[in-house]
Amino acid sequence: MHCPQWLAKTDLDLFPKNVRQIILHIISLAHFLLIHSRSWAANSPMQRVRLTAERDQAITKAAQFKEITRIKDARMARTPPHQRPNYTPVERLAILEHMAANGWSIAQTARIFMVDPDTIASWFKRTDDDAFIQTPVPINKHPDLVHYIVQRLKILCPLMGKKRIAHFLTMAGIKISSSSVGRFLKKPLQPKPPTIEEVTAEKPDNVVTARYPNHVWHIDLTVVPTSSGFRTTWFPFSLPQCWPFAYWVALIIDHFSRKIVGFAVFNNQPDSLQIRSFLGRAIHATGQAPKYIISDKGSQFWCHAFKQWCKRKNIRPRYGAIGKYGSIAIIERLIRSMKSECTRKIIIPLRQTDMRYELGFYFMWYNEFRPHQGIKGKTPIELYSGISHSPPKFNIRDPNPKLTLQVAYLHERPHLPIISLERAA
Repeated sequence: MHCPQWLAKTDLDLFPKNVRQIILHIISLAHFLLIHSRSWAANSPMQRVRLTAERDQAITKAAQFKEITRIKDARMARTPPHQRPNYTPVERLAILEHMAANGWSIAQTARIFMVDPDTIASWFKRTDDDAFIQTPVPINKHPDLVHYIVQRLKILCPLMGKKRIAHFLTMAGIKISSSSVGRFLKKPLQPKPPTIEEVTAEKPDNVVTARYPNHVWHIDLTVVPTSSGFRTTWFPFSLPQCWPFAYWVALIIDHFSRKIVGFAVFNNQPDSLQIRSFLGRAIHATGQAPKYIISDKGSQFWCHAFKQWCKRKNIRPRYGAIGKYGSIAIIERLIRSMKSECTRKIIIPLRQTDMRYELGFYFMWYNEFRPHQGIKGKTPIELYSGISHSPPKFNIRDPNPKLTLQVAYLHERPHLPIISLERAA
């Protein structure tokens, strides 16, 4: 629900301090009760109740985003117009595109983006002017088409860095370096060079090197909240890390190819028996057991039962060093990617079956379509199977290239892009 204007201008001095704290407690308690009620509805045997729960969850998320936008807009509105940041030429064109797509008038567009109507009108007059776009000439003499493709990829997939974009374009048939992509994106800051300590650091003697697929596996657990977080305003100041407030996700990744070997979703923190069953299913699906399994020293992996299970399977368990960042870096990087590219981009479903579907789609995309920087821009399935992708080759220096950038989405998920280049008809 949109915040009324009179409520946004309420004088907080009218309320005692303890009353303000009570307001936070009430809202936090309402958040707790809403998750409980939605979890019951999401798992109801009646389809109508389940659909109503999904609709209510989406409506709540949309209302929260509207309120966040209102707060940001109110802060911008208090800033004098001459002190507000200017829109870049690309942003101006994007605003005009939104205006055309929504049928807004000049006055509506000016009100939404907090500019003067005369400014919007002047943008309309300059759409055919080269100065409006202000496209710089690439240093490496690539045609403007490549520049445009890079810019559009960044807009459509904002989480992509310059290396990821370069890898995607290489898969699509355009050979381009990450430095060229960086120049196209006009990044003012270059990544920091490694320090002397990082360059000269020696690897420990007990490092296991993966030499072929299914040689070394990594396994770890992570918590995925069903809402934005766990914090509450009352003791113990955190919601319990179990369903319906969170899922526990177990992941297995092959070190050599970076392929996701398996995953499992649990309502509560799994014990060692559940983890061993999960590993057994992954071994059965793969057809062979790894020689090494690397994990942290969690209770599920450090116990006697897990070590005996590994011994029966002829697997050698290896453990990351406590308090040493990077000792299990492969699986930690996968978890960060999963959260930034998937779970933070969707509304987390409250049915475990739906959650498995969403993660299954992401890991399918991760294995088959996502190039990996650690394996020289290849996809995990290419390295795992030994079959390399052979994209069509295009002459990017052709003065009149007839190419079309195609961006599809796996199972219609906007956060899972499938990018290709095709010859225009």
